[in-house]
Amino acid sequence: MENDYYQILGVSRDASQEEIQKAYRKLSRQYHPDIAGKQYEDKFKEINEAYSVLSDPQKREEYDRSGSGFSGGAGGAGFSPMNFTDLGDLFGQFFGGASPFGTGSAASPIPRENRGGDEITSITVSLKDVVFGAEKQIEIPTFGRCAACKGTGSKSGSAPIVCPSCQGSGVKQQVQRSILGQIMTTVPCPQCQGHGTIIPDPCPQCQGTGRVRVKRTVQVKIPAGIEDGTRIKLVGQGEAGQLGGPAGDLYIEIHVAPSKEFARKGQDLHCWLSIPMTWAALGAKTNISTFDGEKELEIPAGIQYGQTVVMPGLGLPKSEKERGDIVVHVQIEIPTSLSSEQKELLEKFASSHDSQAGGNMQAAQEMKPKKGIFARMKDALKGE
Repeated sequence: MENDYYQILGVSRDASQEEIQKAYRKLSRQYHPDIAGKQYEDKFKEINEAYSVLSDPQKREEYDRSGSGFSGGAGGAGFSPMNFTDLGDLFGQFFGGASPFGTGSAASPIPRENRGGDEITSITVSLKDVVFGAEKQIEIPTFGRCAACKGTGSKSGSAPIVCPSCQGSGVKQQVQRSILGQIMTTVPCPQCQGHGTIIPDPCPQCQGTGRVRVKRTVQVKIPAGIEDGTRIKLVGQGEAGQLGGPAGDLYIEIHVAPSKEFARKGQDLHCWLSIPMTWAALGAKTNISTFDGEKELEIPAGIQYGQTVVMPGLGLPKSEKERGDIVVHVQIEIPTSLSSEQKELLEKFASSHDSQAGGNMQAAQEMKPKKGIFARMKDALKGE
């Protein structure tokens, strides 16, 4: 006997198929040229030749009976093509179970029902929408279920049939020559693209996919108090899946349009209010517009430029029962022109009221020197 296949694999003549396969995997991994080096190519071919015979019960029986007809190397007449799935098992050991040729001998057809993709879009809302919450409608271009075939992909609505080319396996085998000899590779069936089934009369509207491009209106609820840039996830509102597969999800990114009246800081709303100097000196009541309508604001007498007045509970929600505040920053208007009578009265008042103005200085980095309202107005009239 020119080659003793049992000796090559290191097994006894009564070894089981499981023992033969285990020995082959061990030796193939040990002597593969990509691992052991090119000098072991012949050894690797010899191992594969022995396994191709001993792993086939019919060839093994003939080999045991005659002990001939299988020698002559990997390219010899007696060497049968090696099943590609064995290499898949081998490479699965090299690459942590992930064969580059497939997933072993039990290849499964590719399902036709696929989940739809996720989508993302954006919407711009007003600050008022954020204060109270809102419901908005947006229109998105997406994939929807084909109405013509009701998502079946078939013009007649019939179910897919078993592919006559691969008999439902989704794969075909072909023989290729390599340095290892003849290798039988497994590839997706070209007739059914690996699905194992075919649709004999595809729907002309969706080309057999069960979905078409549509524009769909989606209702989205904007929660009160939401932050700018927040994404809302709508489960199952994304692309429709192929042939009845589940739909993907839709993500909506919320953008808050700038407000002309208010700036947001946390859950409070801030604004500036210009008042005449007499209001600042004497105090006053006025109405200002809020998101809750017109509200009265009381300005205390003697308020200074930049000081604030708080309107509680008119800001953004902190909880279901509590809201932030509106913080009003006061800006005092000083007139730039006065009549002679007004000027005389103001100077008379200033001479008695503002005699000590500017005398109480503090460090510049802490705050600016303060003067009374009338002193600052007199400086403005003098151009200082």
